[in-house]
Amino acid sequence: MVDLKKQAPTIALLFTLLVFLSYSVSWVRTTIGTAMDVVLGPLIDPEGFAVPFFVMIIILSSLTGLYSSLVQKYTIDYEKMQETQAKMRVFQKEFREAQLSGDEKRIKKLQKKQEQMMQDQLEISRQQFVPMAIILLLTVPIFFWILLRLPAVGAAADIATGIVMPFAGIVSLSATVLWFIPAWIIWYMLCSLAMSQVIRKSLNIGGI
Repeated sequence: MVDLKKQAPTIALLFTLLVFLSYSVSWVRTTIGTAMDVVLGPLIDPEGFAVPFFVMIIILSSLTGLYSSLVQKYTIDYEKMQETQAKMRVFQKEFREAQLSGDEKRIKKLQKKQEQMMQDQLEISRQQFVPMAIILLLTVPIFFWILLRLPAVGAAADIATGIVMPFAGIVSLSATVLWFIPAWIIWYMLCSLAMSQVIRKSLNIGGI
């Protein structure tokens, strides 16, 4: 019988890859974006609340920061992670001292211990896949909606539809400001990271 708990990281990784592949499928983006527009569209439409698009991104990125923090809090064993990291630091120090002193007996003993340490590290790394998949499941529809609406609102680089970027001034949300990365993605990430720090602090949520 398949142990779903043990297979969860693998399933989450496959799902994550599938989500990334969906970006290249136009009809998937359009279908999901259109469905999201039923809820989010009225917030930015002139007939609705007429929220500026860059403000809407702030709101959505803040929401992302909130659920990302909560998902990580309840899916990642931070206590075990910190314990494993502390053990690894001690092990690395001991191994380095054994190598410097040329103590072959101690080195062989530590090498046997190293295998278990690596397994613990791998397990901690595997834990990251589940929350990442959940966060992507919640975030990707938002991105698809932004991509759907962006052409209509991001063409003009003015103060109403643009944002102020360091060294670039006021730029359109659809402009490319860092290699091939659009301005709106950088704006979204900055807002989300800033808000997540505030949220983690206020909710006393640990970090990785």
